[in-house]
Amino acid sequence: MNFKIPGGSGMTSARTRTRLVERLRSAGIANEDVLAVIGEVPRHIFVDEALAHRAYDDVSLPIGHNQTISQPYIVARMTELVLGGPGRARMLEIGTGCGYQTTVLAQFYKTVHSIERIGGLARGARERLVELGVHNVRLRHGDGSRGQPEAAPFDAIMITAAAPIVPEQLVDQLAIGGRLVFPVGVEEQELRMIERLDDGYAETRLEKVRFVPLLPGVA
Repeated sequence: MNFKIPGGSGMTSARTRTRLVERLRSAGIANEDVLAVIGEVPRHIFVDEALAHRAYDDVSLPIGHNQTISQPYIVARMTELVLGGPGRARMLEIGTGCGYQTTVLAQFYKTVHSIERIGGLARGARERLVELGVHNVRLRHGDGSRGQPEAAPFDAIMITAAAPIVPEQLVDQLAIGGRLVFPVGVEEQELRMIERLDDGYAETRLEKVRFVPLLPGVA
């Protein structure tokens, strides 16, 4: 990781980032590689300048278009879960948003395919990825609810919006041993993980979460 980080010294100081990493470690994030990446990715460039002073708090923040950037704990938690899959060649992210989670994932996978349904967010995320020198993301403006079967199978799939039901069409796009991590539910949401096995699937129910809903179509 060698990011060119814009912004003032207060937002980019090692002390500010170390505090966030220690907070996440105390909250149960155990993967030290994930913690190291969280400590390096400049979260403040993914939010509005007026909110940049809160970028390294462990909170979600608005990014426009009625969407949010997930809190760092959730980004780290979902990342360490998908990394338990069979390889690091190709992964699929449904819901690019501002590109923060995308940038974290790009440090671990050879290629990240990311789909964002909102054109304004897709354009902004693409600009930030270029600014940071992240070149292994294939970002597409489109409907991600059906995945990207033409690029499957994926070693991992992550959905960053809450699906009302388990998305079976995405499960089918996993490689053997691959993991799908996603929030499911409407009013009550739960983080789940599905692993594709040689002879079927295994589903693990995790913690309660709160995400914006997964919507079809483009905007």
